[in-house]
Amino acid sequence: MSEFGEAMGTAVEGGLIARAVSGEKGGGLQDNQPLDKGHFAESTCLNCGTELVGAHCHACGQQAHLHRTIGAFLHDLLHGALHFDGKTWRTLPMLVGKPGELTRRYIAGERARFVSPMALFLFSIFLMFAVFQLAGISAPTDIRGDAGEGLVELAATELDRTEKRLRETEEALAEPDLGSDRREVLETRQRELADQVTALRQAQENIPFLREGEADAQADGDGDVVIPLEGSDGATMKVGSSNIEWVDTAIDKWRKNPGLMLYKLQTNFYKFSWLLIPLSIPFVWLLFAWKRRFKAYDHAIFVTYSLSFMTLLTLTVTVAGLLGMTTDLVVLTSLVIPPIHLYKHLRGAYGLSRFSAIWRLAIMAVFIVVILVLFLQLLLVLGAF
Repeated sequence: MSEFGEAMGTAVEGGLIARAVSGEKGGGLQDNQPLDKGHFAESTCLNCGTELVGAHCHACGQQAHLHRTIGAFLHDLLHGALHFDGKTWRTLPMLVGKPGELTRRYIAGERARFVSPMALFLFSIFLMFAVFQLAGISAPTDIRGDAGEGLVELAATELDRTEKRLRETEEALAEPDLGSDRREVLETRQRELADQVTALRQAQENIPFLREGEADAQADGDGDVVIPLEGSDGATMKVGSSNIEWVDTAIDKWRKNPGLMLYKLQTNFYKFSWLLIPLSIPFVWLLFAWKRRFKAYDHAIFVTYSLSFMTLLTLTVTVAGLLGMTTDLVVLTSLVIPPIHLYKHLRGAYGLSRFSAIWRLAIMAVFIVVILVLFLQLLLVLGAF
């Protein structure tokens, strides 16, 4: 599949998931219904049979009149696949200009008017990665790991196998009642295997990694590798393990194939980005722990809308950079807009004074670093399995 196809597929997938999360209702078509100028002229809901009162069924939520036109189909395509509708155009301007008011109104109960924070977050994440795929922005996969160590392991394994075959051939040659034809075949095989063993031993000697390890590295009683440091008058460096099997396995995978692990890291960010929400909520709660009127639900709405904006900002800046925006302007935008938006969001959502919003913003900047480090650690662990 081409990068364009993958990008469009990712965006459509995000829209469909966002629509499912937002909980929109709809129904199917029934045959043999009267038509009136391109739409069904029914008096009862075609989905559940409830008598219609108004533009939508009050029982299942299906729209009363379904227009049977290509324009209506294209509208449904955009709405269903990309989640574009009136709520989107009401939500996005407020998310950019009045994030605090958007959060406060959604918490207060105006949920049908705006796109839900989780639906918006999912769509923005999928859209961002769709654009990244389209633009060819991805983790490098051609980074070489410990190729020398891999060659050592391969050479040692092949040498053991060849030496074993050589011993079996020599044992067969030692049989007293061996026929001349059979002996000739075994002698030829013996010479070939002996040549292979010699070549493999020479290959091992020519691998710098192995030669350095044999000459310098020694194992102590705990199984750690002790390497002498040149010009340090006897000083050594110990390279040990964590003695935790799954941690050492993860470290070994990252060392041997960093390109693959970076790709898995990017993929896991795409899959597990929602973990940023539960990771962030406790830290936001700490900023308002003594204000009992703010519940965990309020912090969850605040966090999710904020993450949605930051994702869309990342997408916008990336696209602007690809279209020719200077690097200085990209960096300036990335550094200036997030704290300003977060300040406005804090102040508007929680009704804070300027001073309260500023000191909370300063502490939140530290919290954000901690959250990102925790999130990265989770991705590193997930990438190892």
